[in-house]
Amino acid sequence: MPRYEVGQKVRVLELNKTGHIRTPHYVRHRTGTVIQYCGSFLNPEELAQGNTAGPVVENYRVAFKQKDLWPGYEGPDADTLVLELYHHWLTPDT
Repeated sequence: MPRYEVGQKVRVLELNKTGHIRTPHYVRHRTGTVIQYCGSFLNPEELAQGNTAGPVVENYRVAFKQKDLWPGYEGPDADTLVLELYHHWLTPDT
């Protein structure tokens, strides 16, 4: 059962992890909108360390407005960046 629904606002956490991380620094502490639940998969951060027995984690496609990510962005307001992020990097935006 997905934790987040399509259309829900989420904020990306700063987990201060080192090593193989798929969550770019430029989206941390930023708010985006869930646009798709992608399913549950083994955590790639754990897989990179050789841990293939870990639990599966939910993966979401999250859209961010470009103007919210890049200071001085002058493109159209509708321009977005879409990333796949695992649930442990996300929290509901209040």
